[in-house]
Amino acid sequence: MIKDQWYAVLDSKQLKLKKPIGVTRLGEKLVLWRSEDGKVNCIFDKCCHRGAALSLGKIIHDKIECPFHGFQYDSTGKVTFIPANGNNVVPERFKVNYFRVEEKYDIIWLWYGEDKEVLPQIPFFKELNEGFSYGGFSEVWPVHYTRAIENQLDVVHLPFVHSNSIGKGNKTLVNGPVVKWKDNLMTFYVNNTVDDGKSKPLKPEEIKNYEKLFSLQFQMPNTWQNIISKDVRIFAIFAPIDDNNTQIYIRFYQRFMKVPVLKDFINNMSSILNKYILHQDRRVVLTQIPNKSQLKMDEKLIQGDLPIIEYRKKREELKKI
Repeated sequence: MIKDQWYAVLDSKQLKLKKPIGVTRLGEKLVLWRSEDGKVNCIFDKCCHRGAALSLGKIIHDKIECPFHGFQYDSTGKVTFIPANGNNVVPERFKVNYFRVEEKYDIIWLWYGEDKEVLPQIPFFKELNEGFSYGGFSEVWPVHYTRAIENQLDVVHLPFVHSNSIGKGNKTLVNGPVVKWKDNLMTFYVNNTVDDGKSKPLKPEEIKNYEKLFSLQFQMPNTWQNIISKDVRIFAIFAPIDDNNTQIYIRFYQRFMKVPVLKDFINNMSSILNKYILHQDRRVVLTQIPNKSQLKMDEKLIQGDLPIIEYRKKREELKKI
């Protein structure tokens, strides 16, 4: 994992008041719960006493209570009350690790890194907050999150994997693509065309007015958006579960329909098509070897793989910081 990053890890709707939830993220078993004011808390899902899962416990005001012997934990993982010991001060050694978490954009974000007093802003595609509504779904893929991400950076596979959906038209010739970074945000511009048997793919620097082309964006470390139009976007989270599994969240954002009933209908129906497209990808991505991608592997990459290459370089760069 890349340290000192905000990872999108959970859909806000999954976490209810007074109902803790146990999840595995970034290779750690975690329990999340809401305080009485709705604030999200996250600590390791293992009682320091006898190792029971705290996620099976209940919420007592702002604390979570172990289901085994009633130990109560605060948001920093410290035990504040041991029933068997009565109303006595709890020694400092009774604690578990915790993560800083924030809730924003209907997403729960986890800070993976040094616990600083002031943390960086949460990275998000801010325009999605400008009048958009959304619908979506989630599923688990048995792959490392880098493989799931790279699938969405792959501009070469469309006419082959999605020949009867978003890849219609047999546009197999890949010009560029053009890749631009702004801090940790990658924007890549796509110009795929039908191969006439004579043309050679244009190199990125040969493409003029690339800003007018179809574009997609990837925000390090684990969110992506497909900019279909100014009023329609597909958004994805690739939440690392562990080295072999990824929780994928797909959202369809739109702002062309504002009538409440029709808006909800369109947002919900979008999941049918998006799931179909995602499963076309899933069928192939699950076969990739090795399970986790690296900057240097036994692959023969081509010019059209530039967004993937750039992602791997950025990932290696951030891991070294």
